[in-house]
Amino acid sequence: MIRLSSFRVCLSTAFAFGLVLGVGAAQATPAQEAELEKLDKIEAELTLQREWADYRWKKASSECYEKYLVNRCLSQTRTQYRKEIDPIRAQEVELNTAQRELRKLLKDERDAKRKAEKADPAKAAERAENVRAFEEKQQDAAKRAADLEERRKDAPRRAQENKAGTQLQ
Repeated sequence: MIRLSSFRVCLSTAFAFGLVLGVGAAQATPAQEAELEKLDKIEAELTLQREWADYRWKKASSECYEKYLVNRCLSQTRTQYRKEIDPIRAQEVELNTAQRELRKLLKDERDAKRKAEKADPAKAAERAENVRAFEEKQQDAAKRAADLEERRKDAPRRAQENKAGTQLQ
């Protein structure tokens, strides 16, 4: 497990890093993506700590029912649980804020790239060519379908002609 003091230092550094990059730069860097992965690992560690605290609380609560002073025991276990979970919750709040800032920055960068690609004249010409090719294919398909339908309608007449032409006189 991560020691609480070193974890807070790491988290506050990550939070400051995310805020500085969110305000100062509009470009997402691999360092920011690595920082986000690091924050995700810290989040997994916090989740594990929370789950263990929940486990200890539930186990202690169930043991309380074997004692004479059940309500007092339950109150003490709840107090102990709150002492364990409150620092974890505070860290999660900071962590979520930092993650949100980094994810927002990365999303803004992706959106800016997409917008730049849409504005690119070469991409616009390629899209126009794709639209033209699509419409041409649609017209060809409609023409083939019309020809096929015409041949289907004409099939009985051609069959009759073939019958008439093949009879021996």
